[in-house]
Amino acid sequence: MPIEEICKTLFIILVIVAGLAPIITWIERKQSALMQDRIGANRADIGGITVLGLLHPMADVLKLMTKEDVVPQGANRMMHMLAPLIAALPAIIAFGVIPWGGIYSFGDTTIKMVAADPDWGLLYIFAIGSIATYGAIMAGWASNNNWSLLGGLRASAQMISYEVTLGLSVVGIFMVFETLKLTDMVMAQDTTLRVFGFIEVFGGTVPAFLDWVRLPAWGIFYQPLGFVMFLTAMMAENKRPPFDAPEGESELIAGYFLEYSGMRFGLFYMSEFIEVIVIAGVVSTIFLGGWAIPFLDQATIIGGIGSFMGEGFATGLCVILHFMTFMLKLIVMIWLQMLLRWTLPRFRYDQVMNLCWKGLLPLSIANILITGAVMLLVRG
Repeated sequence: MPIEEICKTLFIILVIVAGLAPIITWIERKQSALMQDRIGANRADIGGITVLGLLHPMADVLKLMTKEDVVPQGANRMMHMLAPLIAALPAIIAFGVIPWGGIYSFGDTTIKMVAADPDWGLLYIFAIGSIATYGAIMAGWASNNNWSLLGGLRASAQMISYEVTLGLSVVGIFMVFETLKLTDMVMAQDTTLRVFGFIEVFGGTVPAFLDWVRLPAWGIFYQPLGFVMFLTAMMAENKRPPFDAPEGESELIAGYFLEYSGMRFGLFYMSEFIEVIVIAGVVSTIFLGGWAIPFLDQATIIGGIGSFMGEGFATGLCVILHFMTFMLKLIVMIWLQMLLRWTLPRFRYDQVMNLCWKGLLPLSIANILITGAVMLLVRG
C-alpha cells in the first residue's frame, strides 16, 4: 500500500474514529446541558483538573473495558459476538469516500484529499450503510430476548423503509450535477449561482445591477427540499432520537442491544456517534459545498496568493483552508443533529413509518419530477 493511502487510512482511524467520535459524546452532554440550563458532565478529573468535562469520554472507555462481557443463556454466541462489529464497521468504512479536500498539484505530484474516489462514491455509501441493518437484526435475534427481538424487528423495518426515501431524495442532486462522484460534486459547487439567472430562461436579459447578486452553487440551493428529506432519512437510518423507536427505553428497555455489556455495548454506542460524523460529512459534501469556500474558488486562492508568495506555498495554504472549511461545515452539521436530537420528542413507531411512506416518499418522487421539468425548461 502506498504511503499516501496509509496516511489517509490513519487519518480516518485516528482523527475520525478515535478522535472525533469520543468527543461527540462530550458534545452531546454539554449541548444538552446548555439547552436545559445545566452544567453538564464535569465530574471526571485528574488531580482536580476536569478540562471542561473532556475527561468523561476517557472515563467511559475505561469503564466499558473493565466491565464484564456477558453472553445471555440460550443466545447464539457467534452471532451475538459478530453483531456489534457488523454495526460499527460500515460507519467507519463509509467515511473512506468522503473528500475533506480537493485535488492539488505540487509540481509533478498530485494529491487527492480522499482515501478512495470511485465514480460511484455516493452509491457506495448507500450500499455500505445498508449493511449496518444486519448488525441490529442479528443483535436482536441472537440475544434470546423478546425485547431485543422486538427492537431488532423495529430497526430492520425502519432502516429498510427509509433507505427507499434516502436514495430517492438525492436523485435530484444526481440530475443537477450529473455525477455520482463526490469530488466532482464538490468541484461543481466551487462556483457561484446567479440568483436572477432564471430571467434568461424566459427570453429576457439580466440587468447589470442584478447580475452580481449570486449565491454559492451549493446543492442546498438547487435542492432545498432534497436537503431536508435526505437529512431526515439519514437520521432515521442512524436510529437516533427522535427516530429511536428500536431503542425505546420506555417500551423495550434498551431494544436490540439490551443483552450487551462491556466493549460490545460500547461498539453499538460508538457506531451511532461515528454515523453522526458520516451523516455530517455526506450532507456537507453534497449539499453544503464540501471543502469549497463560498465566493472564493480554488483557482482564485492559488492564483491570488501565488502571485506574490509562490504557487507551492499558495497550494499548501489552499489545502489548509479547504480542510478547515470542511471541518467547520462538519461541526455545524453535527451541532444541528444534536440540536434536533434534544429538541424533538421521540416519535411513536407508527409515526416513524407514516412519515416515511406517506410523507417523505411521495415528496421525494414529486421532487424528482419537478427537478426534471425545471431542467428541461432551463436546458431545453
